Amino acid sequence: MTRAISEPPDCNNLQLLGTNTQNIILIGLMGCGKSTVGKVLAKKIDRPFFDSDIEIVRVTGVEISTIFEIEGENAFRDRESSVLQELLHSESILLATGGGAVIRPANRNLMRQRGVVIYMHASPTTVYQRIRTHRGRPILASGNPLQRLESLYVERDAWYRETAHAIVHITNETPTVVASKIEDLVKDF
Repeated sequence: MTRAISEPPDCNNLQLLGTNTQNIILIGLMGCGKSTVGKVLAKKIDRPFFDSDIEIVRVTGVEISTIFEIEGENAFRDRESSVLQELLHSESILLATGGGAVIRPANRNLMRQRGVVIYMHASPTTVYQRIRTHRGRPILASGNPLQRLESLYVERDAWYRETAHAIVHITNETPTVVASKIEDLVKDF
């Protein structure tokens, strides 16, 4: 079950790890602010912060774009699944996932079982406005980055919603405001 931030939680359908040990997992399109908000929120609630993409780079020693280029997306998704499994065996962490972490059903199930999953929903246009000047994002190398974001949104939105326990709609709020919304939201779980 998924709910928007303004709706009351339905805790009857939620498997929790315990009040002090549940993980908080942020999902959504790349560029929606998962890592930035995650760092702010982790500091506010005194939890260790992990970014699955950064962990993949740490483990492999190469950038994600290089993994895609040399090994292909499927090999990257294998690495991503392994990192998610490793990180989510921890307790009380705050995890920002890569935008495609929801592609594999096993990842979706793992995230739902091992924490409270928050879908940071942002429109492709909002994401594009945020990332259009960033270097190092493989999607920006495509002929039409906004069109690619729209395609990813259509492909993944249902998976994000299926995985999420709650949705936070992102527009132009600061990371601190979004972190506060999520902090208030997870108190309900």
